[in-house]
Amino acid sequence: MGYIVRTPEGELVYPSLLDVERAYVQGLVDAEDEVREETATTWRKAASIPVLARAKPARSGALQRGQVLRVAAVVLLSAVALSLVFRDELRLRGIGIVLALAASTLLFQVTTKAFKRTPSGG
Repeated sequence: MGYIVRTPEGELVYPSLLDVERAYVQGLVDAEDEVREETATTWRKAASIPVLARAKPARSGALQRGQVLRVAAVVLLSAVALSLVFRDELRLRGIGIVLALAASTLLFQVTTKAFKRTPSGG
C-alpha cells in the first residue's frame, strides 16, 4: 500500500511507510508535511504518525560541523606532534608524544561517535 506526502513543493508517492520513514530521517519529509495512505481520504501531519514521530530526524548542520571540527583538530594535532617528535631536543620530543596521544584519543572519540549513529532506515 502506498503513501502520498504533500509538501509545499508538491506531492510525492512512496511505496511503503518504511520509505516515508527513510525520507523523514533524511530530511526529505518534514514534520509539518501531510501524509495519507493511497486508500485513505484524510491527511495527517507527519509528526502525528507514531512511526515517524519515533524516527530521528536528520542531524542539524551544527552537529555535523562539530564532527568536522574534531577531525580538523586531529589533523592539526597530528601534524604538530609529528614535527615535534623529529626534533633533536628531548623535551620537544616528549611534548610531541603527548600531543600524539591527545590526537589519538580525539580520533578514537570521533570514530566511536561515527559508529554510534543509527543507520537511516531498516
